[in-house]
Amino acid sequence: MEATGKNYGYIEWLSAEEMHDTTLQWISELKFVRDEQQFLNDLVTSYTPQLLDQKVFEESQGITRAISKSEKEAIKYLQRVKSHENLLEIMINDIDELKMEKAYIETHWELVSEIKKYMNDYRELKSALFHLVAKVKKMNKRLLK
Repeated sequence: MEATGKNYGYIEWLSAEEMHDTTLQWISELKFVRDEQQFLNDLVTSYTPQLLDQKVFEESQGITRAISKSEKEAIKYLQRVKSHENLLEIMINDIDELKMEKAYIETHWELVSEIKKYMNDYRELKSALFHLVAKVKKMNKRLLK
């Protein structure tokens, strides 16, 4: 008898309730990020003249582009997570749909990884913007003296 070349991977099993709680947390975090991004945009707007200064122009341009990209990604992830949440029924109905359930769990783990990376990148972006604004404020203080 020959051994087949099947490769079985391990996927941690989460309950439907755990996945539901996680998706609700993601939705909450992403909605908060959207609100926070409005604040970041307002911050950039209020410092626009200073951010156009030659000394920080390239840096500010890169950060404002990154904020715009981050906003689009937040919208995309919010839509994906809501769709993912709507498909949770696959996990709780009384029908054994093993392939669909496995695909749902795999998608869930992909989202875990992607959203974690997005949130880390977003935190770094916020930090970069705050450092830039602090730098601009220091430059303006020196000019006023």
